[in-house]
Amino acid sequence: MSPPFKLQPLLDLSKLRLDEATRELGQLIAGEQEASRRLALLTQYRDEYQARFRTAAERGLGPAEWTNYGTFLARIDDAIVPAAQAVALTQQRTLAGKQDWVGKQGRVRAFDTLADRHRAMVANQVSKAEQKINDEHGARGHANKEGGQAELLASLLADKAKAGLNT
Repeated sequence: MSPPFKLQPLLDLSKLRLDEATRELGQLIAGEQEASRRLALLTQYRDEYQARFRTAAERGLGPAEWTNYGTFLARIDDAIVPAAQAVALTQQRTLAGKQDWVGKQGRVRAFDTLADRHRAMVANQVSKAEQKINDEHGARGHANKEGGQAELLASLLADKAKAGLNT
């Protein structure tokens, strides 16, 4: 049995934290997109209302209508300011979330690299152990083979000696 990767709990924890950071980053990106969408809608609505105001002004407006258009455009502008601030804030949060995610991803990669090195080291040790066993097995086989030849040679010499005595 190979030795376990001792940093596996840290690898698992860093992967869990990366998953959490990924979910959080997704939420931050969605929030940024929603804030940008709201700002774009307000800006588009202001531009459309401004165009209607110009068209109406060219045809002629009374003082009350002029005031109503001006007041409403000011309210839209007042709504655009916090919407733009919300976009800026969500962009900052998304950037911070990306940086956090990149850091956690780097940590996972570092632990993965250590785990890969551990697996390679274990595989190398197993390979060396198998090679040692094969070498020992081969050496025993060779010794047995040579031992068998020595016995055969001794037997032949003994037979020749007996035959030489008998003649």
